[in-house]
Amino acid sequence: MILATTENIQGKRIVKHIGVVKGNTIRARHLGRDLLAVLRALIGGEISEYTKAIAEAREQAIDRMVESAAEQGANAIVCLRFSTSYMMQGAAEILVFGTAVVAEEEK
Repeated sequence: MILATTENIQGKRIVKHIGVVKGNTIRARHLGRDLLAVLRALIGGEISEYTKAIAEAREQAIDRMVESAAEQGANAIVCLRFSTSYMMQGAAEILVFGTAVVAEEEK
């Protein structure tokens, strides 16, 4: 599956627009990560526990979107975007969306 943030894919021609596809996940903070994050916040620097958690959530949302697109016959997703919103204190939604398409090699 080709993923692109652009409207077009270099070297490919979009022959069919399938429609909007999305994937999401909602993640809550973890007490163990919170304790380490508090310690890191006192010292300063990147809070790698949260960086890893958000990266994993992003990947899960992408996987769900790709699965949805493949089920509909797409081989690419263009105009890919991410959105994050807080659902409640300590929980956030990661949403990824784009346009599922069928793309072929340019002749």
